[in-house]
Amino acid sequence: MEAIVGGALLSASMEMLVKKVVSGEFLDLFRRTKLDVDLLEKLEITLLSLQSVLHDAEDKQIANPAVKKWLEMLQDAVFEADDLFDELNTEALRCQAEGGQVLNKFLSYFKRFNKKINSKLQKLFGRLEHLKDQNLGLKEGDSNCVWNATPTSPFLRDESAIYGRDDDRKKLKEFLLLEDGCDSGSKIGVISIVGMGGLGKTTLAKLLYNDPRVKEMFEVEGWAHIPKDFNVATITKTILESVTLDTSTDTNLLKLQVQLQQSLSNKKFLLVLDDMWYGNYVGWNSLIDIFNVGQNGSKIIITTRDERVVLPTLKYLCVHHLRSLEIEDSWSLLARHAFVETNYQQHPNLEIIGREIAKKCGGLPLAAVALGGILRTNLSQDHWNDVLNNSIWEHTNDEVQPALLLSYRFLPAFLKGCFAYCSIFPKNSILVKRRVVQLWIAEGLVPRPESEKNWEKVAEKYFDELVSRSLIRQRFLDHEESNFEMHDLINDLAMTVSSPYCTRLDNDKPIERVDKRVRHLSYNKSVYKPEDKFDELHGLKGLRTFLATHAISLELFSDLLSTMTQLHALELSCCINMVELPKSIGNLICLRYLDLSTTQIKRLPSETCKLYNLQTLLLSFTELIELPKDMGKLVKLRHLDIRGTKLKKMPAQISKLENLQTLSDFIVSSVKEVGLKIEDLGKYPHLSGSLCISQLENVTDPSHASQANLEMKMEIDELELVWSYITPLNSEIQNVVLECLRPSTNLKSLAIFGYGGDKLPNWLGDRSMICLQKMTLKNIPSLTFFPSDCLPKTLQSLNIDGCDSFTSFTLCSLPVLKILSIVCCKLLKSILIAEDASKQNLLFLRTIYIWKCNELESVSLIGLPIPNLTHLSVTRCEKLRSLPESIKTLTSLQYMEIVDLPNLQSFSIDELPISLRYLTIGKVGGIWWNTTWEHLTSLSMLDISGDDIVVGLMKTQVPFLPTNLVSLRIYGLEDVECLDGKWLQHLTSLHSLEICMSPKLKSLPEKGDLPSSLKQLHIMSCPLLEPNLKMKQGKEWLKISHTPEIYVDGQIID
Repeated sequence: MEAIVGGALLSASMEMLVKKVVSGEFLDLFRRTKLDVDLLEKLEITLLSLQSVLHDAEDKQIANPAVKKWLEMLQDAVFEADDLFDELNTEALRCQAEGGQVLNKFLSYFKRFNKKINSKLQKLFGRLEHLKDQNLGLKEGDSNCVWNATPTSPFLRDESAIYGRDDDRKKLKEFLLLEDGCDSGSKIGVISIVGMGGLGKTTLAKLLYNDPRVKEMFEVEGWAHIPKDFNVATITKTILESVTLDTSTDTNLLKLQVQLQQSLSNKKFLLVLDDMWYGNYVGWNSLIDIFNVGQNGSKIIITTRDERVVLPTLKYLCVHHLRSLEIEDSWSLLARHAFVETNYQQHPNLEIIGREIAKKCGGLPLAAVALGGILRTNLSQDHWNDVLNNSIWEHTNDEVQPALLLSYRFLPAFLKGCFAYCSIFPKNSILVKRRVVQLWIAEGLVPRPESEKNWEKVAEKYFDELVSRSLIRQRFLDHEESNFEMHDLINDLAMTVSSPYCTRLDNDKPIERVDKRVRHLSYNKSVYKPEDKFDELHGLKGLRTFLATHAISLELFSDLLSTMTQLHALELSCCINMVELPKSIGNLICLRYLDLSTTQIKRLPSETCKLYNLQTLLLSFTELIELPKDMGKLVKLRHLDIRGTKLKKMPAQISKLENLQTLSDFIVSSVKEVGLKIEDLGKYPHLSGSLCISQLENVTDPSHASQANLEMKMEIDELELVWSYITPLNSEIQNVVLECLRPSTNLKSLAIFGYGGDKLPNWLGDRSMICLQKMTLKNIPSLTFFPSDCLPKTLQSLNIDGCDSFTSFTLCSLPVLKILSIVCCKLLKSILIAEDASKQNLLFLRTIYIWKCNELESVSLIGLPIPNLTHLSVTRCEKLRSLPESIKTLTSLQYMEIVDLPNLQSFSIDELPISLRYLTIGKVGGIWWNTTWEHLTSLSMLDISGDDIVVGLMKTQVPFLPTNLVSLRIYGLEDVECLDGKWLQHLTSLHSLEICMSPKLKSLPEKGDLPSSLKQLHIMSCPLLEPNLKMKQGKEWLKISHTPEIYVDGQIID
């Protein structure tokens, strides 16, 4: 395919170059610097002539090698022109940034090099004229046609609407619903879906994964993409995060394996291992051992292009070969994507053409979807016939690529460049929308609109258009709406059309194979090798992008900087070993995008302030303690991210950066300090996203807070207001300051920390705050009254933490509240439900979390219907005497935690709902073991903390715990020395027992006391037991040695 298509970046580069040349701003620059204006006008005419035949040339290159060579020569000339003009613009910016004292020097510079620059322009003009005069039979066309965004519809993201797969789905669903695993000794059943790329294997797996009946069968679900470059630690981490729905910070393989094992242990799970490749996967056996800790009937779905892919020792229930779609199904799928705002029956002429196009899809859903995206853009017979009769069909025998090539062929010129640029992102990587958009802008792939504040919005529309055309898709099971990805075959297409100007240095690609014409490059080698000397990269004089997705040698990189003078984008966020940025960074005068996030950098060199073109500077979660004082020279800066740094103040010059769209943190300096003041915030009218304003104790004049003008910043949707310390004397001032910091009515999330006032602002109760969904109040010691009746009815999450003066909390009507969290409120005595709230069904409330409220005596939920509450946690409340009376009516409650409630008096196990699946109890008085647990038929996991319950259960002669328990954890035994196991004998379903954090425990249950069903025993932080157990010696080892799997401090004892 590479031999028949090219020019993706040329279309976009030519369009951007023409816009630059014809702009009045550029003409003014030529006039001011006394460059050849007549030559510029001639260049404009030549470029417009070349642009007019570009569309035809891209078509004819397929059959005509001379045209392909012509396109390559034109691309090189356009890149050269772009580099030259970029240099001129940069000098103009330097003049603007450094002020009038540099103006004469600036003009002198251009006078001295006037002849040289004009000479370069003359040579460039000659090259372009020569290309224009070539007699290649190219026809003029409208290469700048008006772009109408593709109509979209929610169904385009609903993959339940598939065609021709009903039988496949039904057959595989039957295997998934089998109660037992298999008959070969393995508890895990494997289903393999085999087929070529683009057949819809992943889509079918998604349908099965999301099927309601299938979900009912499994306690735990997880999904992991398996990269061709297999790494067992990475895969283990991916599966763990999918199963737990939480991000893991561990990188140690052993720790990850233990965590995954704990997550799957004794649970019936469903895992999907997507897109596995045939090869030598070192480490699979350790993963399979972990899989085998699950319950009988657990299932694994594999999707693969190669039926040789197998998981050793596991039983395959089914190897299902996916067939191509029938022609009628291909047409149905194509039509569904082509006709969004209408029905194909209303276009009988298009149906005839469309059915012929569907035949060319080869029965591949990916091809049908891609072609549907093309056809949807223009419902005219000419357009559809152009697709049907396009010469691309005739120049390749591949079944997938012609359709994908056409999806590229019919992109507008500006989208071709954006699409091609995405080829530098590794396969299966996350495409974060904001990052991609900022890189596109940095590389000049998105024209600057008349209003610069809309630049990102224009780029986001480009991104959405690629999504609409199915060239980019939302990541499956990703909770971040801004995370996307490319299908492997689409990624291959992007690599092809962008070659040789975009490339990736993956593990299997030697550095010496990098083409000298490369403009955009990513370094994706997971393991740095000393032989990677980067010598070959020194020759990449025109390199525009360098993204390091893995760590590289900093010494070699510093050496590289001297040659990368044309860089527009530099990303080093994965270089966590970087402690300083070389001063040579100041030589990258064309740089627009610099990402140093998560590095160990403490300071930026002053030379950073010479990057006059810089638009995006990302420094989040670095060790940064100060910013350069001349930051005001970065006049083009639009995005500054300093989240999670150690900054205590910001240079005053930042107030000059009025183009900022993103400013993650604004640190207020005191009156005596040189730095930003709260009124400086008013100089940024275009801020968007999240904003944290800290050190607000330095605001002593409330009128200055009003000048911040937060109310007019309509694009801010997350706001944090932070006081670093409390001064009782200025409580009233802080009241007024907070009142003056009124945000816009578009705000979605508000957090207030360290506030020294004694009342909340009036604007919180304003009816216009209709978008506020989340509110957090933390460390507000003087607040005595919380008017929840004045909160916006749109609130979904309410978190109250460290409000020490609260004595009571009354929940008023918040009809869509999902999460209520009350933490560390020292004087809080009661939590009540207001009468108006009790009359409503709080259908959305899912979680109630109460922790460390030592004066709390009662929690009342009387008469409050909360039918969907799933999580209830009440812990470390020393004076609490009773729990809510109506717990038994909470029929959806699944997770309950009741720990460290020593004065609890009026509650019984009988009052717990039968829906409960996970229970953590401990240190709650002496009432728990005197009652039966048998009605808790859904309870599978039980955690017991402290001596009282365990000692009580050991004394009983009658078994109390429910026999359906699968996992039991005993921890925090302070004085227990001997653990009797007779109270465990009846637990015939128990698979896992964990005993931990018991410093005096020295005797384990006798061998016959543990249930025979036990498969795993974990001992952690029991110092009197561990030494002998690790050495497999002594009486205690003999008691447990028959257990199949024994772990001591996370290490398996073989």
